[in-house]
Amino acid sequence: MPEQDDAEREFDLRWADGAEFKEPSARARMLAARWRENPPQPQPFRADPGPRTPRRSSWRSTAIVLGSVAAVILLLGYVNFRASY
Repeated sequence: MPEQDDAEREFDLRWADGAEFKEPSARARMLAARWRENPPQPQPFRADPGPRTPRRSSWRSTAIVLGSVAAVILLLGYVNFRASY
């Protein structure tokens, strides 16, 4: 019996794929309705990217990280030094 169900399902899939009209997806219907009310502005094929924010140089980031690590080490050493008395 399961073999017959698979054959019927294959027939249904071939029948559905051969349909002349295919209903658009929910997203396509939503975008079509939105664009009817408020059409999108035309965009060039390869639009120029917006202005970039300048990146920090690597040495500055390294200095910040190393300074933070040194500050934590000094703080922990000071706390241990004070705790020994």
